[in-house]
Amino acid sequence: MNPSRLFILRPIATSLLMLALLLAGIVGYRQLPVSALPQVDYPTMQVVTLYPGASQDVMASLITAPLERQLGQLPGLKQMSSSSSGGASVIVLQFTLNLNLDIAEQEVQAAINAASNVLPNDLPMPPIYSKVNPADAPILTLAVSSKTLPLFKVEDLVDTRLAPKLAQLSGVGLVSISGGQRPAVRIQVNPTALSAYGLSLEDIRLTIG
Repeated sequence: MNPSRLFILRPIATSLLMLALLLAGIVGYRQLPVSALPQVDYPTMQVVTLYPGASQDVMASLITAPLERQLGQLPGLKQMSSSSSGGASVIVLQFTLNLNLDIAEQEVQAAINAASNVLPNDLPMPPIYSKVNPADAPILTLAVSSKTLPLFKVEDLVDTRLAPKLAQLSGVGLVSISGGQRPAVRIQVNPTALSAYGLSLEDIRLTIG
């Protein structure tokens, strides 16, 4: 039996069925959820390393290059880009869509640990990695200043009080601080007294930092 025979013999019923399917399709299409900014979990991570006082060339050769050699071996890595500036290195890692971000985090941490042996010993802190969305952009930028407090105290207040409070707000994914000035201490040693105790300038540096 020809399956189309039933529709040929009943043209009115066939037309009504086609019309019903068309209307159902139009209604279903209008009911589809559409979002201008859909929530997409992009498999992208960012590795930031700070080395205050280092030039762009120093950051590129001593920080960015060793990290790139380790991170470039990660399985599932689709694309890697980096930028080096005075005192800061930023490496962006984009993984394949089928890679679990939790697994990617573990692999990035292992690569950073492996590269720590070739990074400068006087880094103020190890490289920091975090999940990022390449489509994200800061939705709020705050500038903090004071006519009475020095700049390093303003930065300390922002870092210890304002930033933690903002990070606790619902919907806030990342709070970053830029600019400011960290306090510095200049130490003058007495070479004679230092020699009497059998110490060197390197011993003082290691004790302080």
